[in-house]
Amino acid sequence: MFQIFCRTALKTVCNFTPFPFVNRLKFRCVSSMASTVTEISSTKSFRGWQKFFKHESAELKCSMNFGIYLPLEAETEKLPVLYWLSGLTCTETNFAMKAGAQGMAAESKVIIVMPDTSPRGCNIEGEEDGWDFGTGAGFYIDATEDKWKTNYRMFSYITKELPNVINENFSTKPDVMSIFGHSMGGHGALVCALKNPGQYRSVSAFAPICNPMQCPWGQKAFTGYLGSDQETWKEYDSCELVKGYKGPPLDILIDQGKADNFLTASQLLPDNMVAACASSKMPVTLRMQEGYDHSYYFIATFVNDHIKHHMRYLNA
Repeated sequence: MFQIFCRTALKTVCNFTPFPFVNRLKFRCVSSMASTVTEISSTKSFRGWQKFFKHESAELKCSMNFGIYLPLEAETEKLPVLYWLSGLTCTETNFAMKAGAQGMAAESKVIIVMPDTSPRGCNIEGEEDGWDFGTGAGFYIDATEDKWKTNYRMFSYITKELPNVINENFSTKPDVMSIFGHSMGGHGALVCALKNPGQYRSVSAFAPICNPMQCPWGQKAFTGYLGSDQETWKEYDSCELVKGYKGPPLDILIDQGKADNFLTASQLLPDNMVAACASSKMPVTLRMQEGYDHSYYFIATFVNDHIKHHMRYLNA
């Protein structure tokens, strides 16, 4: 959860030639009408490619990295997209390197996109002071406090800008997407789906921060990014959002390890989410997994189940 990986040297998509797969997909440097993506690395995996890119974000006013797994079929077909949101301190690399999802993604013919967890290098006072706020801890919300509101707009980045970047530069079915995540990213996935009825076909989460208004991580982040008015916090709390959800049914899948130390520290509160869904008649499956903690060993064990869950809806 806490390991941060180095970023390698950059190669622009329009000039990069060693992998003919790039040219067959017709990746390109594009005009100001769309976002230019610059390739960082490319590694063959399960006949497809695990790639990393960077681009300049209009929402976040900084350079952002993302990972993307492209199955072989993306050479000739438009494929659905599954967005993964990582947790506190993570970057775009953690899921790609630790979850082992590429094999099931290749079998399922689905693209997986893995964004970073916050803006970086914005030179905001205090953004590097802690691991649970600021850099690596964007909480997938749009900040309203003056100090943070220019750059910390991860909700709009994930739900608006990044899908446009992906659809402009890769072989996708633009309106066929789902979303999942872990911990802070599980919170983000639930919030993105509940605040945008119909945008995502399905949503799932590993050990999500289900009720951030009621846990220390969420209270710290919401106070810093949104201010002290707790009424505004409800816009980014899944337990509050599900109460007013009016969109298509979401079949929510949540996996939670019983040996997760953050569960016992009351940071995650999955029972609150189950109760909120029950009162709102929202379908939810909470699977309490004996012996599993908060790590990527837990995620890797059940990630195939989650991809299969999403493919039921992405292929519908």
